Amino acid sequence: LPTAEAKDKVIAWLEEQGSGKRSITYKLRDWLFSRQRYWGEPFPIIWRNGRHEALGESDLPIVPPPLDDYRPTGTIEPPLAKAKGWITLSDGATRELNTMPQWAGSCWYFLRFTSPDNANRFVDEAAERYWMSGDGARQSWRGGVDLYVGGTEHAVLHLLYARFWHKVLSDLGYVSTIEPFHRLVNQGMILGHDNQKMSKSRGNVVSPDDIIEEYGADALRLYEMFLGPLESTKPWSMSGVEGVYRFLARVWRLAMDDDQEGQWQLSSSLSNVELSAKQQKVVHSTIKKVSEDLESLSYNTAIAQMMIFVNEFTGAEIRPVEALRTLLILLSPFAPHLAEEIWWRLGTSFAGFQGMACEQPWPEWSDKYLAEEEVQIVIQINGKLRDKVNVRKDLGKDEIEQVALASMKVREATRGKSVRKIIAVPNKLVNVVVD
Repeated sequence: LPTAEAKDKVIAWLEEQGSGKRSITYKLRDWLFSRQRYWGEPFPIIWRNGRHEALGESDLPIVPPPLDDYRPTGTIEPPLAKAKGWITLSDGATRELNTMPQWAGSCWYFLRFTSPDNANRFVDEAAERYWMSGDGARQSWRGGVDLYVGGTEHAVLHLLYARFWHKVLSDLGYVSTIEPFHRLVNQGMILGHDNQKMSKSRGNVVSPDDIIEEYGADALRLYEMFLGPLESTKPWSMSGVEGVYRFLARVWRLAMDDDQEGQWQLSSSLSNVELSAKQQKVVHSTIKKVSEDLESLSYNTAIAQMMIFVNEFTGAEIRPVEALRTLLILLSPFAPHLAEEIWWRLGTSFAGFQGMACEQPWPEWSDKYLAEEEVQIVIQINGKLRDKVNVRKDLGKDEIEQVALASMKVREATRGKSVRKIIAVPNKLVNVVVD
């Protein structure tokens, strides 16, 4: 049985036997409020004669008083206990001094992003509907935040509380969606070179500052994305950083040459020429692959496709500027510093490089350039594989038969035998039937 179905059957059996019942256990943590901070959100509660009362809306919001010393007291009292004149109200009631140390605010920050300057409500109704539900275009249960990326530890911490907070607001009619998040992605952990979790005690911690100092920020960014699938756990490798650095150097040399004095200048190979059919296919395949991989967060395979692009154009005697322009726009989200530097330099000699690469419309691919000109067909003898050959796409049956019979492997396997018939399936296979 699948695990989920097996769990249901086990629970049902236990309930039938009277030995247990189905329940949901929430891993709530009360220590969330134990780390008291002055800047935490105050509880809207006062104490009168040992009993708590909720403050009325006219008394909200609670603005903590200024303090000369915001540090924790070092005792069981929270920092707000230092505001002696603020604690007691005119009628003798006292304020609740504990705060929610940023956990409350972090549960609905995404709602505030939709109207950060609204001074009258926590979120503007029209703005909330526009951003969270598309004014009704999106089903409310799908959630308003398109993508949430966070570690798995958030599942029983921030995500649990944010979802609870959002559902309370939904039940009260203050938000238009039932769920807060549409898609959740848990990024994998980057391990040390020894495949262990990075820690100072193991001595396998990698300093980003050191990497940036030696290889640059783009190399660090690109390598983190090239390590592997976003959701996988991956080991760090300095040789991998060096490999990505070499790739960026090759991108640079697509556009730049150094002269005898060691000064960089635009390559003489650059020209406003039209792309060949083969180059068009590489360019449009790269646009398609990178675009689709960005949507699926498959950054590593998007980078791999750009490496194929660079390999193709590195060996070209004449490099079409239009192809390089496309590459820089695609590369910009991955290696923005290098992309913008090359973009600026090309703009000094070629048209079409106004503004910044990151400001340009995203390239679109055309399927007409992606059609395969050749296909691989399988050649069988009496149903058993003997050879594979590449032929022109949509080759006729007669021509396919000639290709099959001309194969050296087929000729050797059919020597001294009679060919009874040939079954040809265009673009797929040829089966030579012999006695």
